Amino acid sequence: MQLDAFSRFHRRHATRLDDVLALWPAGLPNRAEIDAAIGALQPHQPLAATLRRVRNALMLRLIEQDVLHDAPLAQVCRCISDMAESAIAHALQHASAELEPRHGTPRTPEGAVAQCLVVGMGKLGGAELNVSSDIDLVFVYDLAGESDGPVPLSNFDYFSQLVRRVVPLLSDPTADGFVFRVDTRLRPNGDSGPPVVSLAMLEEYFQVQGREWERFAWLKSRVVSPVASSQAQVASQALEAVVEPFVWRRYLDFAMLEALRSLHRQIRVEATKRAAARPDKANDVKLGRGGIREIEFIVQLLQVVRGGRLPQIRCRNTLQALPLLVEAGLLPADTGVRLAESYTFLRRLEHRIQYLDDAQTHSLPTDDTDLDHLAQAMGPALLAAHPQVKRPTCGLLRELDAVREFVAGEFDALLHAGPRCVGCKKPADSLDALRHSLAKSGIAGEASHARLKALEHSPRYTALTEAGRGRMLRVIERGIAIAASSRDPDLTLARLLDVLEAIGRRETYLAFFAEQPQALTRLIGALDASSWAADYIKRNPMVVDELLDAPRERFKMEDCIAYCEQQRTRLLKRTAWDAGEGLDIIRRGFHTELFRTLVRDLSGQLTVEQVADDLSALADASINQAIRWCWNELPQRHREQPAFAVIAYGKLGSKELGYGSDLDLVFLFDDPHPDAPERYGAFARKLVWWLTATTAAGHLFEIDTRLRPNGNAGLLVTTLDAFAAYQLGRGSNTAWTWEHQALTRARCCAGDAGIGARFEAIREQVLRMPRDAAALRHEIIAMRRKVADGHPNRTALFDLKHDEGGMVDVEFAVQALVLEHAPAHAELVADVGNIALLQRAEALGLLPAGVGRAAADAYRQLRKLQHQARLSGALHAAHVLPEVVGHERAAVRALTAAVFGATPSAEQLSEQQSRHLAAPTLRA
Repeated sequence: MQLDAFSRFHRRHATRLDDVLALWPAGLPNRAEIDAAIGALQPHQPLAATLRRVRNALMLRLIEQDVLHDAPLAQVCRCISDMAESAIAHALQHASAELEPRHGTPRTPEGAVAQCLVVGMGKLGGAELNVSSDIDLVFVYDLAGESDGPVPLSNFDYFSQLVRRVVPLLSDPTADGFVFRVDTRLRPNGDSGPPVVSLAMLEEYFQVQGREWERFAWLKSRVVSPVASSQAQVASQALEAVVEPFVWRRYLDFAMLEALRSLHRQIRVEATKRAAARPDKANDVKLGRGGIREIEFIVQLLQVVRGGRLPQIRCRNTLQALPLLVEAGLLPADTGVRLAESYTFLRRLEHRIQYLDDAQTHSLPTDDTDLDHLAQAMGPALLAAHPQVKRPTCGLLRELDAVREFVAGEFDALLHAGPRCVGCKKPADSLDALRHSLAKSGIAGEASHARLKALEHSPRYTALTEAGRGRMLRVIERGIAIAASSRDPDLTLARLLDVLEAIGRRETYLAFFAEQPQALTRLIGALDASSWAADYIKRNPMVVDELLDAPRERFKMEDCIAYCEQQRTRLLKRTAWDAGEGLDIIRRGFHTELFRTLVRDLSGQLTVEQVADDLSALADASINQAIRWCWNELPQRHREQPAFAVIAYGKLGSKELGYGSDLDLVFLFDDPHPDAPERYGAFARKLVWWLTATTAAGHLFEIDTRLRPNGNAGLLVTTLDAFAAYQLGRGSNTAWTWEHQALTRARCCAGDAGIGARFEAIREQVLRMPRDAAALRHEIIAMRRKVADGHPNRTALFDLKHDEGGMVDVEFAVQALVLEHAPAHAELVADVGNIALLQRAEALGLLPAGVGRAAADAYRQLRKLQHQARLSGALHAAHVLPEVVGHERAAVRALTAAVFGATPSAEQLSEQQSRHLAAPTLRA
C-alpha cells in the first residue's frame, strides 16, 4: 500500500523529518530512544520546535509500522504514550529552569523540595493513547510552603506559573504543529478551579464535592512526571493514598450503575445531536453506539463496582483489564475474548482514521476514496472474513456493524433497568403499586398488607432520600413476585421488608438489589429458609455482597488469612496501621466466610458435619490472625512471635461448631523470660478483647475461659508445665474428673505449633492414665445429673440436647468410653468427634454389635435437627415433639446402658414424662 496515497499527513511530512527518523534505525522507538532524540535536537532549536518535530517523526514511523507491518495495538499505544510522557517531562524541566533564577526552588515547611506531580488521566493514565489523542492532565503538589529564590513565591503560586508555562509548550500550534492538545478540565472544579491543587485540597474536594463520574476519571489516573526521584515516589504514594479510597469502595458499589446510566445517556444524546447536525459525524467509532467508549465503560463499571473488594481487577489499561475480569468471574471467558477483539478492531480503525490527516476525529470519512484507503489499511484479513463482498469498504462496514451490535448488546445488558410491574397504571415507585403487585402475585394475606402499611410510616423508610425510597420500592416489587413461590409468602415478605429497612441506611445496598435480580433471588431464598439468616443479615449487611455469585468452593483457611493480609497491606499504603482497622478487617473476613458457608448450607451443598468443619476452621483462622496482629500491638513484647497457644474445648475443640456458638478457650504459654507471666497475662486479656469486641464491622465470638485450671479462680493464662502438673495430678492442686472429660474434646486451635504438639502429648498422657472403672462411671453419672438439673425442660417437647436420650447423653457416654478404655486402646485418644469415636469403640469390641453405629446415626440426626432449629430461629434450646425422635432416643438409651451398665429407672422415666405433660404445650 502506498502510504502517501493513504495518508495526507504522511505526504506532507515524509521528506521533512529524515534527520529525526535517522535516530531510530528500525521499528518503533522506546521511551529511552525518544528521550535521546529530543536530547540530540534540543541544542540546535527551541524545545517547542524539538518536541513537535520529534512527535511528527514518531507519527510517520507509527503509520509505517502500523499499516505496513501490522504492529500490535498495545505497542502502538505504548509508543505514543511514551512520547507524551517524554514531552511532559522535558516541558516540566524546561519550565522549572526558567522559574528558578528568579524564584528559586519551592520548599516544604521542613525545607525539603516540594513536588509538583503531573497526573495523566484517561488513556494516558492507562498508557493506551490513540495516535492523535489529546492528553488529560491534572497538576497536584504535595505540600504548602514557599520558594527560596530572590523573589519567593508560595508553592501554590510557583506551581501555578509552572503549569502556565508547561501547557503552551505542549499544546500551542506553531509552524510545526503541536505536540499534544492538553485538557486540564478534569481537575477539581474544572475550568473554574485553580490550575494546580495541593494534596490536602484534593482530598477535601473528594470528600465534600467528588462526583460519581470523577471516580471513573481517577480510576485511570497515573503520575507520569516526575517519576525518578525518591521524593517524587513518596509524593506519588501520598497521592495514591488520597485517590484510592475515593475510587475504590469497600462495599459493592451498585449505586454507580445509575450514575453511569445518566452519564451514558448524555453521551448518546450528544452523539445523536452531533450526527444530526453534521452527517460526517454519524459513524463515530468512539462515542457512537457500540463504540470504543462503551467497551471502556463495561470494564470501568465492573472495576468500580467490584474493585473495592477485588483489588486484583484494578488495572488502568482496558485490554489488560479484560482477562483480569474474566479470571475474577465477572465476565464470561468468551465475552472477554470478543470484547478484546472488538476493542482491538475499533482502536485500529480509529488510528487509521486519524492517520489520514493527524486529526482528533473518530468518525469514518464520507469520501469514498478515503473509505477505500481506510479499508485497505485494515489489512487483508478483513476481506478474508467477508469473502462474499468484492469491495473492501463493504467488508469494513459489515465488520464494523457486527462489532458495534455485539458491544452495544453487552453494554445494554450490563446497564439493564430491570422489569417493571406490567399492567400497573401507577408508578412503580408507589406503595399503591406494591399493593397491586401483592394482589397480582396471589399474596392475599392481611399480614403482608399490614406490613406494607407499617413500612409507609417507618422512620427508617421516611428518612431515605427520594431516590432511596424509589430503589427500596422497586426491590420490594420484585421481591413480591419471588416471595410468592416461597413456603410462606407472608412470612418471607415480612423478613425481606425487615432486612431492607435494616440495611437501607446504606442506600448502595438497595441499589445492589435493584440492579442484581439474581442476588435478590438468593436473598429471598435464604430468608425463606432461615429466620437466623434474616437476623444475621440485618446485623451484618455487608455480607449481601456475597449474594451476587453462587458460592462454589468450601472455606479455605489460607484464603481467609491471605484476605486479611491483603487488606492490611492496602491499608498501609495510604495510612498508618491502626488496631481498630485490624479488628474490622478480621470481622469483615469472618462474616464474609460465615455467610458463604450459610448460603452453601441453605442451598443443600453441605452436610451438618461439613458446616461444623468449615465454621470451626473459620474460627481457627480468625483466632490465628488475631494472635498475629494483637501481639504486634503489645507495648512491651520481648520476642517477634509469642510462645503462646490457644486450646479449644467443647464444640470448637471437637470441630462441631454451629452458627453463633460460644468458644471455650484455655490459654497456655511456655517462655522462660522473667516478665513472661505478666506479659502473657496482658496479651491474653487483649486477645480476648480482640475476639469479643463489637465494632462497626460486627461481632465475632462470645468466649468462656472457665475451663482453665481452677476455673475463674485461676490465672487467665497458664504455663505449659503448670497445666501438665494440674492435669496429671502432680501436687495438691489437681484436675477433677469432669475436667478430664472436657479434655477428650480439646485441641490446639491457634498459636505456637510447638506448644500445641506438647499439649497434645500431655492430653494423651492424661487420657491414657489408668482409672477405676466403677468410680469413673459413678462420677460421670453424677456430673450428668448435675448438668440435667441445670437445664430443666418445662415443656411437653423433647430437648434435643439436654433431655434423657439426647445429645449430652451421647457425649457423656463417649467421654466415659475414652477415659475408661484409652489406656488399652490408643485409637480412642484422637479428637475425631463423637461419631467417629463411637464407630471405633464398636470396632474395638467395647460396645455390642450395632449399638455404636446406631448411636452414631442417632447423634448425627439429633445434630441435624438442632441445626435446623437454629436456622429456624431457636436461640437456645431446640425442642421437637418426642415421637419425632423416638428411634434416636432408643439408640441413645441403648448406648447409655452399654456404657454405664443400666438404663434409667422406670420411676425416673415416669417422673420425667409427668413433668413434660404437666408443662404447657409449646412448639419450637
